[in-house]
Amino acid sequence: MTFDLKSHLTAQAGRIETALTSLLQETVKDGEISRPERLINAMRHGALNGGKRLRPVLVIDAAGLFGRADDGVVQAGCALELIHCYSLVHDDLPAMDDDDLRRGQPTVHKAYDDATAILAGDALLTLAFDVIADEAVHSEAGTRLRLCRELARASGIGGMAGGQMLDLESEHRDRSEAEIRHLQSMKTGALLRYACRAGAILGDASDADVDRLTRFGEIIGLAFQLADDLLDVEASPEAMGKATGKDAEAGKATLVGLMGIEKTRAELQALLEEAHGLMAPYGNKATALNALADYIVTRSN
Repeated sequence: MTFDLKSHLTAQAGRIETALTSLLQETVKDGEISRPERLINAMRHGALNGGKRLRPVLVIDAAGLFGRADDGVVQAGCALELIHCYSLVHDDLPAMDDDDLRRGQPTVHKAYDDATAILAGDALLTLAFDVIADEAVHSEAGTRLRLCRELARASGIGGMAGGQMLDLESEHRDRSEAEIRHLQSMKTGALLRYACRAGAILGDASDADVDRLTRFGEIIGLAFQLADDLLDVEASPEAMGKATGKDAEAGKATLVGLMGIEKTRAELQALLEEAHGLMAPYGNKATALNALADYIVTRSN
């Protein structure tokens, strides 16, 4: 029977949206003093505005490969999505990419103001570690600590934030292919790598299986960035829900700019074949992850 990825994404995104909505309620949690209305509303604007929810879906499906599908896995996925959403709020700021639209809506600093957007991003980032540390995520405190530490490293100086710094430094400068791959493995790849790795850890997978899922995450992280760079060149702002052509305008080095469109498409196909090869030992249990890899390579927005 053909796997319906659209229905699968819709169902899983619905679970994630419900959980995120609950996490971003105005109700004060134990240990908090209050939740200022303007701040929580800005956080909700930045996190509850749709989106594909690809990263938390990867967490859920990777965990499902090893037999775990409860709400604790969804919560772990939400922690990762909060990190991703914070990064977008800050990335859209005038001092960064200076974008007015995100997912077809005004960015947080446009809907509110720069200072509120900075604080909303800070609060989303901090909330992520509150969420991943909850007992619902995993019964073993040591596993929760491992997930928390690895999320910090994937999102911080040695991961996403560090990659964003390297990306800013690459504007209007020549970069080698190796340098571009390095920064993209951090800026985009680190969180996607973590998503697949975290799912395996949540499912109490063997070290060999965690390594296999980690490599799968690395491959789709590179494929995601290559596909994103192609879309920035070829897609319309209407299809993307945000401005396109920004990389060329900012003078940023990309693999598409370096290799050309046809060579980039060939590499995407090779990455997809490697991803499918990694999932082959799991048979039909890997159907969702294989379909997600296909989607990442062929997506139109």
